Amino acid sequence: MKNVKDRFWEKIGPYLLVAPAMTGIALFVIYPIIKLISMSFYKVNQLNPDKTKFVGFSNYQKMFKTAEFQKALVNTGYYALFMILIVLGCSLILAVWLGSKKSRVNSAAQASAFLPHIISMVSVGLIFQQMMDPDYGIFNALLGAMGLQKSQFLRSSDSAMNSVIFTSAWKSIGYYTLILIAALQSIPESIYEAADLDNAGSVRTFFKITLPMISPQIFFVLIVMTIGNFKVFETIRVMTSGGPNNATTSLVYYIYNKVFMDFDVGRAAAGGVILLIIVGIMTVLYFVSLSKKVHYQ
Repeated sequence: MKNVKDRFWEKIGPYLLVAPAMTGIALFVIYPIIKLISMSFYKVNQLNPDKTKFVGFSNYQKMFKTAEFQKALVNTGYYALFMILIVLGCSLILAVWLGSKKSRVNSAAQASAFLPHIISMVSVGLIFQQMMDPDYGIFNALLGAMGLQKSQFLRSSDSAMNSVIFTSAWKSIGYYTLILIAALQSIPESIYEAADLDNAGSVRTFFKITLPMISPQIFFVLIVMTIGNFKVFETIRVMTSGGPNNATTSLVYYIYNKVFMDFDVGRAAAGGVILLIIVGIMTVLYFVSLSKKVHYQ
């Protein structure tokens, strides 16, 4: 027979153990989200809170009508889409290449690929900004040496966003490559040996064995990249400040401008709610459409 103390601990103990974590989530996740949604319905006066007034959906209506927000929405979608395609594709190719054989050269290459991830995004942005300078940047020097036309990179509306994507991809690829390499190394060798006995080619082996076996890690990477790419800010703030002509303004940079430049907290909160909804919808779509295709060992 269990005594009263044991029965009490069985019922209350688990809740007490998770209480610190749940308190942190409530204070730093749930409350800020509720506060954000609430502020989006007000015209906030930070200097005099008494003048803060309820405006309903006015912030949303005005926001969607502005060309700046529409451009930010398109830019964010463009950035997220191509970052996912480029980073996931390159990371998978590098992972298969570097993880195929264990050698000192491959180990050194894996460490080198990871190095950009440990460098601050601000530092990376400043370095690439100098390298892409149209007057004395190394990229244009190389283009000129090859007899090609020089590019404006960050000073042209046509190439600014692609230049930002290139910089962000350079920093991100190594991190996700190591995640996929770890996933590849967890696949039992006996599976590949069985495929060799069945005379399965390398292409068929990759699509029928390798991809399904690392699909949980790919699914994880896909969700993390999507959330991170929709929240892009540092690269744009450092390299372009949203320009030229709002060609690189993202949703987060739009929110930043509304708070610290226009002092329109209500409109910024509305932008944050839209960002929250978009990321939530994308995450749900991933789970609905891809979770059943993920192969768990």
